[in-house]
Amino acid sequence: MGLIAVELDVTSQQSIDKAREQIQAQTNRLDMLINNAGYGQFGAVLDTDSNALRRQFETNVIAPVALSRAFLPLLRASSSACIANVGSISGIATTPFAGVYCASKAALHALSDAMRMELEPLGVRVVTVQPGGIASKFGDNAEHEIQFPQGSPYASIGKFIQGRAKMSQVGATPAEAFAKTVVNHLLDRSANPICRTGKQSTRLPMLKLLLPTKIWDFKMRKLFGLDQL
Repeated sequence: MGLIAVELDVTSQQSIDKAREQIQAQTNRLDMLINNAGYGQFGAVLDTDSNALRRQFETNVIAPVALSRAFLPLLRASSSACIANVGSISGIATTPFAGVYCASKAALHALSDAMRMELEPLGVRVVTVQPGGIASKFGDNAEHEIQFPQGSPYASIGKFIQGRAKMSQVGATPAEAFAKTVVNHLLDRSANPICRTGKQSTRLPMLKLLLPTKIWDFKMRKLFGLDQL
């Protein structure tokens, strides 16, 4: 069977249902669902309005669950079904000026853990992909999502907020190398249910685990200019 191209807005249940119907009309099973859609909402947590907070969670957290629910019958019809939820090491190692994004990825990791245990008896494997820095347009797109309201107490260190949005692209792992690693991992049914790859994907979680919280916070304040306030 050739590729099936469908239009999909992951935040619209109507669009999800339509995509499922289009795929179901051409095949009786789905072997793999990769929930990769997402973006980064950057800026100080309290500078971010509630609507932006909701949009971040609608895209990064609620959408993967909605898609998994919609396609579960097709996945269960496969003998090698896999759901891959693409999180981030940001969901493990929270930094200033990315709290909303980090929270969305941490929530997705937790949901993926539960889904992995709940879907295993149904014959569906769940893998959580936790990338580090991967070369993409993520930084450019993230910069457009920064909320920096007038009167913000962080106005004097605005350059650090912009820098956080683009940080993942500094020395980032090429997308082709990332894709190859992830594909090989997902096709190996004996592989670990968590796949970490890309720049800093192992180092940052290890530092977060080993460093006392006060030392982590101190380093983050220095790195993101909060010591200049």
